[in-house]
Amino acid sequence: MFVEPMLLATAPAPFSDSRYIFEPKIDGHRLIFSQKNGAVRLYTRHNNDCTRQYPEIAGALFPHDIVLDGEIACVDPATGISDFESVMTRFQAKKADKVAALIRTLPSTFVIFDVLQYNGKDLRKLPLMQRKEILASIPLPSVSFGVVPFIEGAGEALFEQIEAQAMEGVVGKRKDSAYETGRRSDNWRKVINWSYADVFITGYRKEEFGWLAAVPALDNAKMRPAGIIELGANPTHKKAFYNVVKPLITGEDRNFVYVEPRIRARVKMRNWTKSGMLRSPVFERFII
Repeated sequence: MFVEPMLLATAPAPFSDSRYIFEPKIDGHRLIFSQKNGAVRLYTRHNNDCTRQYPEIAGALFPHDIVLDGEIACVDPATGISDFESVMTRFQAKKADKVAALIRTLPSTFVIFDVLQYNGKDLRKLPLMQRKEILASIPLPSVSFGVVPFIEGAGEALFEQIEAQAMEGVVGKRKDSAYETGRRSDNWRKVINWSYADVFITGYRKEEFGWLAAVPALDNAKMRPAGIIELGANPTHKKAFYNVVKPLITGEDRNFVYVEPRIRARVKMRNWTKSGMLRSPVFERFII
């Protein structure tokens, strides 16, 4: 059975609080693991069934029926850190032969951080620390499962370690929090370890908002595409851009208007992808 996951609010900065535990934020995708009457189904946070993508997870059984919340991770053996692009490669593979090959080259791990139901009991109204105790007592069925570690109170110290290892971020959770299904709550708060980059805006969408971003190529002789900025710009930013961009237009096609690379912007992002693109860029400010 699918259970709508509890969603994270965003904290503006790292924080420490004795009322909270702090966990490393796993760079993967959310997974609800449901075992009922010996049958396992896996679901994304949006209730998409992804059981066939992860047979090494779906093929393992717990002693009793259970519903778990966690993340799918694909750990880079060189760094010990989950690689999001590898996770997406696993998630997008649907054909059995492709999945079988990826189990060997990109094995997945289900990193668990909460237990929602166990052996016929709904645990969601219990305080988080009581759920953590129950989770710690449950034997894991295979090496493809793990439990996310946590520390109490010291969120800023953990965030410093996360920054040093270039990991995704930290999640703070109130020790007494119930599991609030399907909504964002300040009882669970994420702090993202953003990276920053300076880019040139080389065009814009004609319909919905989006600025094309580019960075100098290795030889600095020309620009190379780096993604589309869709988030972060407020009405004042957009007005300022469109007030000055008209003389810079060089051409257009069905979807975009292209401009000379004269306008620079600072963006924050999760990281650079392996293909040199900005991952989830957010506009911060213009560079003048």
